[in-house]
Amino acid sequence: MITYRHHVVSLVAVFLALAVGVVLGGGPLADADEGSDDQAPAASADAAQDARGEYADVFAAASASRLLEDGLEGRSVALVSAGGPDDEVLGALTAHVEEAGGEVAARYELLDRLVGGSSTSLVDTLGQRLAEEVDDGAIDPDAPAYDRLGQLLGLALATSAPDGTPAGGNARTVRQGLAGADLLATSDADAARAPLVLLVLGEDTDPDVLTGLASGLATVAGGTVLAAGSESAQDGTLGAVREAGTPGGVVTVDGVESPAGQVTAALALLVAGSGAGGDYGPAGPDGAVPLT
Repeated sequence: MITYRHHVVSLVAVFLALAVGVVLGGGPLADADEGSDDQAPAASADAAQDARGEYADVFAAASASRLLEDGLEGRSVALVSAGGPDDEVLGALTAHVEEAGGEVAARYELLDRLVGGSSTSLVDTLGQRLAEEVDDGAIDPDAPAYDRLGQLLGLALATSAPDGTPAGGNARTVRQGLAGADLLATSDADAARAPLVLLVLGEDTDPDVLTGLASGLATVAGGTVLAAGSESAQDGTLGAVREAGTPGGVVTVDGVESPAGQVTAALALLVAGSGAGGDYGPAGPDGAVPLT
């Protein structure tokens, strides 16, 4: 049955698709106008693109409460950052999780020593040791270093249980081990494990590292969303992750610097909770927004 939410999300998809013109307007199509004798049409086109983008943002923000209503009722989200995304973006994403009836269990930060790709030997050695210490069936001791560490991150902060689970001894062991190695920071060392993970990127990080971490997280969490800005999707980390093949069970969203992208990321959590994947946003090959 087609629901009200499906209708509204479909409309948001239309407006976000229009907003793709803003992305294209900053790229090769804009370059084609340079050197033209007639600058007025180009200026008019830029103004139209800006207006479409602003309209998409206003529409998405105004519709957010109806779009997200009860979609995350009783669910918690581990909000993970890498590369220093803006606090305003993280705050807006937190607000949308709450609008959907969920809560952010805790905030976590993947530190530069982990996501920069310069500590592979440490990650491998520490991952092997922690995998032996926790002796959990969710950890594959033979997995590549960053995939294994992603699985350990999943054990530390996520779960497949829809209602979440308390942080037991294994979760605390992994959190302490990663924090002690300057790989992870958290706002609450005793936070419960959440069924959903929202990993938000800021500045570019090593895409191979992010792919491995996201892949490992997705094997443990009930749903995993990887979100980033438009630039990251065009020629940065998110674009490289997508080009290499988004890991199974991971939903990606670009454009999260905008209100429309932030609503899309929250909608992606609803989709991720069902085990689906996909790549969404203005540059997403699967469409502007996931239809729920």
